[in-house]
Amino acid sequence: MIDTRNFYIDGAWVAPLEGTDLPVFNPATEEPYATISLGGAADAEAAIAAARRTFPSWSMTTPAERGEVLRAILAVYEARAADMAEAISTEMGAPIDMALSDQAGAGRSHLKAFIRALDAFEWQRPMRPGTEGQDLVFEAAGVAGLITPWNWPMNQVVLKVGAALAAGCTMVLKPSEIAPMSSILFAEIMHEAGVPAGVFNMVNGDGPGVGTILSSHPDIDVVSFTGSTRAGILISKAAADTVKTVSLELGGKSPNLVFNDTDIDAAVARGASFCFANTGQSCNAATRMLVERDAYERALACPPSDRSHVDAHVNLGALLAESGDLAGGCAHLVQAGETGLAAGVERLLGLSAAMPPGEAGSARSYFEAAKAVVDRNPRNGHARFAMGRQLMQWRQFALSKPHLQAAADLMPDFAPAFLTLAQVQAQLGDGQGALKSAAAAMRLDPNNAQTRGLMERLGGR
Repeated sequence: MIDTRNFYIDGAWVAPLEGTDLPVFNPATEEPYATISLGGAADAEAAIAAARRTFPSWSMTTPAERGEVLRAILAVYEARAADMAEAISTEMGAPIDMALSDQAGAGRSHLKAFIRALDAFEWQRPMRPGTEGQDLVFEAAGVAGLITPWNWPMNQVVLKVGAALAAGCTMVLKPSEIAPMSSILFAEIMHEAGVPAGVFNMVNGDGPGVGTILSSHPDIDVVSFTGSTRAGILISKAAADTVKTVSLELGGKSPNLVFNDTDIDAAVARGASFCFANTGQSCNAATRMLVERDAYERALACPPSDRSHVDAHVNLGALLAESGDLAGGCAHLVQAGETGLAAGVERLLGLSAAMPPGEAGSARSYFEAAKAVVDRNPRNGHARFAMGRQLMQWRQFALSKPHLQAAADLMPDFAPAFLTLAQVQAQLGDGQGALKSAAAAMRLDPNNAQTRGLMERLGGR
């Protein structure tokens, strides 16, 4: 059993002040393999105090100096990429090749992107042409509280930490308590890279404990959170009294929209591959395949290998339940699939998840087959259940003029992934009004970047 109870505060590994032991499970074996501490208020406050003490000096460093620190972090991160992939694979079940190329690779890509952005950013510039002497100056916001999820650990940790470092902020990171090992390794990387003491601090804990302190503490100026909508609401409320800047990236599911003038085989393969990547454990996994009525039977006839476009023996790993109750999470997933089948849908695709070597048939693991199910009943209430993680639901829709009301009925809260739009243009015409009507029917904001891009592609400039 790995003992990782200590927290990284003010440049050193320190024992918890109010720690409660928590086992960390490997979802591929159902066995605990490490122990961490869930910190309390005193631990969070110690980390916040270190970040607050360090902020005046760190915020006055030059962009070039901060760039050198980011380059040092990148060098150590790349040297320990294999260790990072192993940590991620073990804590949340990603297959090792995917953990190395995509999971750990995301952190490396983000570090490189922040270095490029920092080199190019103008920290002082005129507010607008003709206002010389009235400059816009960018300064560090203060101490940042960073709360990250379990499903893409280094993607989220490095996005938040890299941005804070580049801006001149100090920070306290609270990673997911059910997948904390990669963040502990990341703290080691920060230390080895020579990040000044107090700039980066890490405390393990749960949301009600450390998360609440980070959200409400008066010495935290910025909170960045990625996770559930429920937790995002609580964080916003907790931060309101101290008027913090709050950045939320909350969960959701998106459908694929496949129109009949696209390459059906390619669209279905692409959609299924994206859905089941990372074992379906992504907030943007498009878990519904909505196919235009005229193309529906063609889509169903796609060869299974084309539908999945996933090597189930390599690319589908073990599931990790967000609640920490791994067995309960898998049981809920199986029950959801069987509920759908009982409600009048048919199984279209079943991919066996990869078992570890020598574990085939073992009950001691959290693997579940990927499934695609087809609903032949357009009035089936089950259609409105957002089937997530290893389950893809298929439905058909019909285009209606002047907007896509049928599709809108199926996805009241989700932005779609358009796979082709030529026929939408033909159905809706070129007018801006029709496009706005379509956007409204799809519950899209006509002013956001995605919808503007859609309108440009349709010719409604």
